[in-house]
Amino acid sequence: MMEFNFDGPPVGDAVDLAAECQSRLLPHIREIVRAAVAAGWDEEDVLLGFVELAWDLYEKRRGDS
Repeated sequence: MMEFNFDGPPVGDAVDLAAECQSRLLPHIREIVRAAVAAGWDEEDVLLGFVELAWDLYEKRRGDS
């Protein structure tokens, strides 16, 4: 079972929030991709699916502002 570590964003002027978020998400995304490939999915298709999903979520958020 995956466990997410998003207790709160780091604080401080020098903190790169995008990089910190990516480092927290990367192990989970790698695990999802690994499981999908093991089930017969093409790795590139899975990764592109993540990109498209993230972009759709970003665009929808922009439309909500």
